[in-house]
Amino acid sequence: MKKVQIIFIPLLAILILACSSEEQKSNPLPSMDVSADPNRDAEIQKYNLDLRKGRSERFPCDTISVIEYVLDNYPPGTYLMETDKTTLESLPKPAVIYYDDIDGSKYIFAVVAKSRQGERLIETKNLIGYNESYIDLDSTKLGTAFLYLTLFECRGNNLSLVWESIIPSHGGFKHVYLNTWNFKGTLYIQNKFYFAQGIGTIDYNYFLVDGIRSEPHLLMTYKGVDFKRTLANVNNDIYPDYYEYVYVSLEDRIFAKDSVAFVWNEKQGTYVNTRNARQTRLY
Repeated sequence: MKKVQIIFIPLLAILILACSSEEQKSNPLPSMDVSADPNRDAEIQKYNLDLRKGRSERFPCDTISVIEYVLDNYPPGTYLMETDKTTLESLPKPAVIYYDDIDGSKYIFAVVAKSRQGERLIETKNLIGYNESYIDLDSTKLGTAFLYLTLFECRGNNLSLVWESIIPSHGGFKHVYLNTWNFKGTLYIQNKFYFAQGIGTIDYNYFLVDGIRSEPHLLMTYKGVDFKRTLANVNNDIYPDYYEYVYVSLEDRIFAKDSVAFVWNEKQGTYVNTRNARQTRLY
């Protein structure tokens, strides 16, 4: 046994050295904590972007173009988000939606994350997924992220910013979808987030009530073990409404015993409880 150990250890050392040498060759920009160095972070982003350019089939205003636009036009520590993986084997996808309007205009909806100035730079991996929804409790240790639903217009090969609207969450991002409100046929963008504290999900829905080029109208819906808010059409105007459910928790079961309608008051700029006008919600 002693002879085997004497032979094995040098061989193992050679293998480790060889692997280390190969990693250094394939990684000219090694992985490191750049959260406090915006210049280094930008350098690594540009390097990775150049690698993607070299091995991708390009088209006008593709995802690489969106990443490059964000890198060139936004403050340091700003990134295009990715969606959560649907399976362990699947790859994350960029949080973008391409949309061709009826007049021929081409648009891109994207979820963009910005770092709070003066804090460490965020890492998007800390913002995506079920466990990452806890970051809302104390996001400062990992930097504070501000997420935005952003609309870009594509003309030829050029991107331009149309609007951006803040998403009131710091983490737990899951996916982004383009949907149609059945009651009015209004397009809306659904940003789905995990809510681990309540074992559920929260949707931040942005309705294009005044057309695609105007800033959207935000309505939050959610669903969990003992909470639910659903999209509704209560007063038949252009704005979506919702029902908020009242739950009862017993030792052996949890159930909804009632629901209350909230409608949008355009003059106040808030949602108002139809049973109690003093109770309002911003979204």
